[in-house]
Amino acid sequence: MSLSAPSPAPSPAPASAPSPVSDREGPRQAAPAPAFRPGAPRPPGAPVLALRPTVELPPAHTALICVALPAFAISTDQGQLMGRGLEGFYRSGRRVLSRCRLRVAGREPVAVQARMLSADSARFVGTLRLSTDARPDPEIVVERVRHADGTERITLHSAAERPLRLPVEVSLGTDLAELGLVASGRAGPELPADVHDSGMRWSSATARCTVTADPAPADALASAGLLRWELDLPPGASRSVELRVRADSAGPIRATGHGMKRSFTTASATGDDPRVQPLLTRSVEDLRALLLRDPDHPTDMYPAAGAPWRCGLAPAEALAAARMALPLGTRVAAGTLRTLARSQLTGPGTRSGMIPGPLRDAGPHLPPGCTGTEATLLFPVLLAEARRWGLPEQEVEELLPAAQGCLRWLRTAVGDGTFLPDADPDGPARCETQAHAHRAALLGADLLDAYGIEGGAALRQWANRLRSAFRAEFWVEDRAGGRPAMARLSDGRLVPHLAGEAAHLLDTGLLGSGTLAPGLLDKVQTEQLARLVGGPAMDSGWGLRSLGSQEAAYNPFGHRGGAVRVQETVVAVSGLAAAGYEKEAGSLLRGMLAASECFGHRLPEMYAGEQRSEGGAPLPHPTACRPAATAAAAGVHALTALVGIRPDAPAGTVTLGPVRSVPLGELGLTALSVAGAPFSVRVSRLGLAMVEEAAEGLQLGV
Repeated sequence: MSLSAPSPAPSPAPASAPSPVSDREGPRQAAPAPAFRPGAPRPPGAPVLALRPTVELPPAHTALICVALPAFAISTDQGQLMGRGLEGFYRSGRRVLSRCRLRVAGREPVAVQARMLSADSARFVGTLRLSTDARPDPEIVVERVRHADGTERITLHSAAERPLRLPVEVSLGTDLAELGLVASGRAGPELPADVHDSGMRWSSATARCTVTADPAPADALASAGLLRWELDLPPGASRSVELRVRADSAGPIRATGHGMKRSFTTASATGDDPRVQPLLTRSVEDLRALLLRDPDHPTDMYPAAGAPWRCGLAPAEALAAARMALPLGTRVAAGTLRTLARSQLTGPGTRSGMIPGPLRDAGPHLPPGCTGTEATLLFPVLLAEARRWGLPEQEVEELLPAAQGCLRWLRTAVGDGTFLPDADPDGPARCETQAHAHRAALLGADLLDAYGIEGGAALRQWANRLRSAFRAEFWVEDRAGGRPAMARLSDGRLVPHLAGEAAHLLDTGLLGSGTLAPGLLDKVQTEQLARLVGGPAMDSGWGLRSLGSQEAAYNPFGHRGGAVRVQETVVAVSGLAAAGYEKEAGSLLRGMLAASECFGHRLPEMYAGEQRSEGGAPLPHPTACRPAATAAAAGVHALTALVGIRPDAPAGTVTLGPVRSVPLGELGLTALSVAGAPFSVRVSRLGLAMVEEAAEGLQLGV
């Protein structure tokens, strides 16, 4: 599913990963680099860059999206599917039904409420007034419950004083268009329908769709795609009609998530803050809804990046989401690792051992980056931490060769240098990339040592060298105390802008015995970064901005130019809390929770970085994915970070490092997973943590 034509990238994406639909996370057409950056004065004589026509994605921020991949349904708050914009039922990136318009007694119900029931279902309520007298009261309540799997149940409830016989009509239609064509406005006209069985059928050269109804309609008109019933409603009675969408003659749409109830634990949260329970519940639901199976290895599951735009495998996002979701279990982490290990590049060449991934837009100050670099560095980190959380040793050993390949690629890419360039050997060394590389080296070395494999010492030596060089050569000095640079160019110049990507410098990674790996910054620099991250230029009141509000080319809606990215916000929260900067961590966390409440506890991948005002609400980004895997997993990570769970399943211990300032008051988390067994923990209002349930033999470490 793609709205932009693919272009060559430093590492090709795996065949199972569809191209993204926007430049935000995907490859862009090659173009000469401008002689100046946006936000900077144009040098005399520099050419004026003409704006290229772009495809405008239809807004999705107000849509109700029911997801159970590979199926999802997109609706407006009116409940009717009119075939406009993105509306419709989808399966595997194709719209199988675009129009489902209901009339009762020749009229459309007046919409009064629309809300999500769960990640894969939504409820729409409308009313009808049938009386001819002066009373304004509606007598009929029309309820529609829509499921991502292609089922819709329409129920009429009567409050009339007399029996009613109501004609009910549903007009159906579809274009059987791919999502990319729908989003670009090129879906084409609706296809002609045929009456089939107890419903309608549509066919094209590449697809077929059937809608059946229960009970069978009294009449069907193919030319209008119309199904009609006469329903008798005694006073106080209810009558229902159920529609079922079938695609490609494969039977009812059965989304992958329906068989994945055991993929994650049914974790729950309690405490003083009433927002923690709905946030955790919705986060787990959304993660399940976004799970896909590898078609060639159906036991392996991985999270898709998000709906509606990125319903396929995005390696870096899948690994990041699986890592943040480790407190819910290791099964999805193992499936993600195995799926990506099969795509790992092998053979001779400098890219051997790399996990392929497309280019990604990096904002206004840097050229696009390679998500393959990020994925390759995240692979050994996820494997090492999954082992600590309880991934069975047999599965770890199975994945070790792929992790070794990633670490060999890292050493090859660095060569005799110190910093790791991204996407291009002569390209910039990004701050975020150095943080990922440093963590991969330390956790990778720890993993190799655990299995008696050579190479750990060399990785630690390089990590030490990187740490020393980064502290000296990646820091921009100024009168306010300095800041980490966004990137270092090949000629040694620094890109000085303050960006949310610096939050990854606080994410150090989990080693054995509940200890954290050392960070790239020293104590003074870490304190300065905490001050900057917690300051008004970065903390919007709703979360961490991706670019400081005082920086050139700041745009509150810029994906990496000022918008709040939930993943980076939570990385900052957990890193600040672990480093002891609880005030800054608490401020970011409370802001994100307030935003979550405004979004119905289903966080989008990003939203505008406008400064929070009293009584205000965060501005949604019109093309953000919601649900998104990293945002859903971030909800889990944010709450578990308050407890500071640091397991070491191979050693049979778990260490707790709760946030002593208890920014959300008392907090209890139940039915997490450590060492393959349920794990429950509670933090009191005094900041004291107590394990309430754990695997037999698991010891509380100090």
